[in-house]
Amino acid sequence: MLTLNEIMVSDLHTLEADNTLQDAVELMKSKKIRHIPIVGSNNQLLGLVTQRDILAASSPDSTNKQQEMSTPLNAIMVTKLDTVNKGTDLRQAALFLQQHKHGCLPVVEDNTLVGLVTDTDFVSVAINLLEMLEATEPVENTDDDF
Repeated sequence: MLTLNEIMVSDLHTLEADNTLQDAVELMKSKKIRHIPIVGSNNQLLGLVTQRDILAASSPDSTNKQQEMSTPLNAIMVTKLDTVNKGTDLRQAALFLQQHKHGCLPVVEDNTLVGLVTDTDFVSVAINLLEMLEATEPVENTDDDF
């Protein structure tokens, strides 16, 4: 049985609740990520900010963009989170993401954030499985002479 421990990202880019919307935008751009776990002391998971949350919190025609970008993340972060542990079965986690339309699942152990698994991680697994399948399929003979 494959578990999340085998595909989750454990080298996480996190912010704290008093970081700003600007901090989140910069981190997402520089690290090319779409999800930022918000943590407290001892890496305790407090919430999550996604690219979608940032888009919803920032208005393109805002009259005070500077004030908007100084909004603390605790004002926009999602705090009701579904989480999993690193021993969760890959299939079970994938089905959960699909059914609940989540883009990621934080992985926690003893209330501490230890990883994150995203829909992109599952796409990578699917690509690897397809490549393995293609490598084991017999080669089609297109020669009609045999």
